[in-house]
Amino acid sequence: MSPGRGRDTAVRVLPDALVEVLVCPQSKQPLIYFPRGEADRDEADGFLLCPASRLRYPIQGGVPVMLVDEASRLDPAAVEALLARARQLGLRLPDPAPAAKPADPSRSA
Repeated sequence: MSPGRGRDTAVRVLPDALVEVLVCPQSKQPLIYFPRGEADRDEADGFLLCPASRLRYPIQGGVPVMLVDEASRLDPAAVEALLARARQLGLRLPDPAPAAKPADPSRSA
């Protein structure tokens, strides 16, 4: 880094391996990654969508902000519109995660 320059502010696309393991902290369901935003124009507009909880998580400086309090809550029509847009853009639509199995009482410690 040259003298007088600040931190690297370039927007980065999230690695596929990271997107595959990220889940919504509220619903624990997989996310849809819009790497260039809804308009598919600029990486600075990227976000993650959880259709199950209807939350849109921002990405700031290449870092997903996975805090429910920082996410935007969407109405059902907006989620459906984003799902349709994701299909148009050919984005990966994850299968919902299987429901968690109840704890086995015989394995309690």
